[in-house]
Amino acid sequence: MSKTRRNHAPQFKAKVALEALAGEKTIHEIAAKHQVHPNQVTQWRRQLIDQAASIFGKAAPGVDPAGDREALLAKIGQLTVEKDFLSRVLGK
Repeated sequence: MSKTRRNHAPQFKAKVALEALAGEKTIHEIAAKHQVHPNQVTQWRRQLIDQAASIFGKAAPGVDPAGDREALLAKIGQLTVEKDFLSRVLGK
């Protein structure tokens, strides 16, 4: 008899890992409650601890401070050129 692997949603993993991290119940009690293996609960708990610091260290998704600065400087340059051109054309 072969068992099929279950794929758990990230929200479920986080919920179980936080519950294990709280320490109110044993790993075996949490595993039995959520019908997963105790080793899996321990692994998710360890991943949460290891990656917690990286959550607070990252910039917001899609935000690149260096890229934003370059884009803003390019836009300022373009607007300056357009302003100078228009002031010369309209000044005549």
